[in-house]
Amino acid sequence: MKPKCCKNKKSADELLKTAEFLKIIAEENRLKILCILRDGEKCVCDIWQYLELPQNLTSHHLKILKDFDLISSKKDGLKVFYSLNKNIISKYSKLLNKFFPPKADPPLAENS
Repeated sequence: MKPKCCKNKKSADELLKTAEFLKIIAEENRLKILCILRDGEKCVCDIWQYLELPQNLTSHHLKILKDFDLISSKKDGLKVFYSLNKNIISKYSKLLNKFFPPKADPPLAENS
C-alpha cells in the first residue's frame, strides 16, 4: 500500500511544492529575513543592517523570497519596503502539517 504522500498526483505536487519551500527557507539568511518581517513591514535599508550583509546580497535573498511569493514589496520614493505574504506562509505551514501532523504533547509527569 502506497503512503498517503505518494497516492495521487495532487499529493505528489504538494510534496514537490513543500520540498521547494523548504529549500528556499533552508538558507539561514532567508529564514532570518522571514523572521525579521514577522514583526511587520521593513525597508531593505533596515533588513540588510539586521543581517549584517552587504545590501546587494540581501537584495538577492529578498528577490528569491519574492519570486517564491513568500514576501511582497512596495516602493515608496527611493525606498523599497518588504512584508510577509501571510497567506502563502500559512499555505505552506498547512502543507507541512499535512505531511507531518503535530501530535498532542504528552501530559507532564507530576512530581510526587
